[in-house]
Amino acid sequence: MARMILLGVGTAVPDVDRDHTHMVWDGPGGPLLIDTGGSTYQRLLRAGVDPQALRGVLLTHSHTDHINGLPALLFSMALGGRTEPLPIYGLEPTLTLVEGILGAFQLGEYATPISWKPVQAGEVIVLDRETAWVMRTALTDHPRPCLALRFEDAAGSTALTYSCDTAPSPEVRDLARGSDILIHEATTPEPFNGHTTPRQAGEIATQADVARLVLVHFSPRWTMPEEQARAEVRAGGFTGQAEVGQEYQVLELK
Repeated sequence: MARMILLGVGTAVPDVDRDHTHMVWDGPGGPLLIDTGGSTYQRLLRAGVDPQALRGVLLTHSHTDHINGLPALLFSMALGGRTEPLPIYGLEPTLTLVEGILGAFQLGEYATPISWKPVQAGEVIVLDRETAWVMRTALTDHPRPCLALRFEDAAGSTALTYSCDTAPSPEVRDLARGSDILIHEATTPEPFNGHTTPRQAGEIATQADVARLVLVHFSPRWTMPEEQARAEVRAGGFTGQAEVGQEYQVLELK
């Protein structure tokens, strides 16, 4: 089974029912945590994923809402008995900043050991050698260096893409091309530097010829009501399956 579980789907300002956007890949090579925004350890448990079994963490970028749960996650994992180093992937500037933050916490022995794994945009990471699933990366259009991710099988015939934080981006569009599922941010009601509107997300999904579009980094309060967001996606030309992502939603790939 290959699936992505949405642990949080909100913006940098959480709603009562939406935490910071982060998710976990529960498929070949996983579980692999994508960002650590919020009470990640508990959310993994609620999603049915053992935090101690994590095969790694991918930090898309260094904005607070995407990394703020990491110190607590490492602290809880250590107290829970994990001694195996946890691989943490990310762009060099992201890892450098995060390493400094962890140093300020002075967790010492009360943190699971880390194996830092620098990633370059455009790099292909093998998730599982037996099944040949890979994770492809691309740089997004965001004020801080940020990675979009594509999970695909050996033949490239099954794929899920996550835009992360970005303005409408040709690089993200090309990464997503032909995906079964595109998880795309939709933060703002109007065009805004570094972020995307629901209508723009619909345009990207149309251009990339994806089958299903799931909006995240979204808030009914700060973006727009969900019904209006779906209408905006249609106004962007997208005729496939379109929805607003929900907390703990499971997105399965056949």
